[in-house]
Amino acid sequence: MKTLLIATLIALGLTGVAQAEGDASAGKSKAAACAACHGADGNSQVPSFPKLAGQNERYLVKQMQDIQCGALSADEQKKTKCTPRAVPTMAGQLDNKSEQDVADIAAWYASQAKSGGQAKAALLVRGEAIYRGGIREKDVAACTACHSPTGQGNAQAGFPALGGQHADYIAAQLKAFRAHADGDSNGRSNDGDTRVMRDIAFRMTDGEIEAVASYISGLH
Repeated sequence: MKTLLIATLIALGLTGVAQAEGDASAGKSKAAACAACHGADGNSQVPSFPKLAGQNERYLVKQMQDIQCGALSADEQKKTKCTPRAVPTMAGQLDNKSEQDVADIAAWYASQAKSGGQAKAALLVRGEAIYRGGIREKDVAACTACHSPTGQGNAQAGFPALGGQHADYIAAQLKAFRAHADGDSNGRSNDGDTRVMRDIAFRMTDGEIEAVASYISGLH
């Protein structure tokens, strides 16, 4: 059932994100301050900070909008019906950024080439099995359903490209989704009403998360 739902979401391209048309050339200067954590071209050298280069615009816009929402009060969030995402290291970074600014920054990073990564040999077989086949006995869908066999994601649907991303960052996000599903309000929950990532991550062990995150890092 979960796999069918994911496939339906991909086919319909349902993300609920409306966005302005981004200008990559304008975004370059607007993203200058982001270089400290994410690298001059969006290829972060620090495993805890995500690579943004080559990510699809729709996903980037949504994450920035969600982070902006996370800075609002609970009443403001309810009034605007936005989806909050709390990222402490992003505190203040998107303050006063307009819809156009966000779109331009997203366009700039999307236009950059993402660097690759290297999977751990000891985790390769297990990680590939999970990424491509899921974990049937736990009803964990294959990652390919949303993120594509090559890790390039689905730009139309706003599902992120994962290939080449830092393994540490991927693992941290899966654990954050799992934490929220387990009742931790500080966990990550901006995967929509379908709770796709929370439901998947909740069924995964630390070892399974580490393996698939490592495999994804080397997928490019």
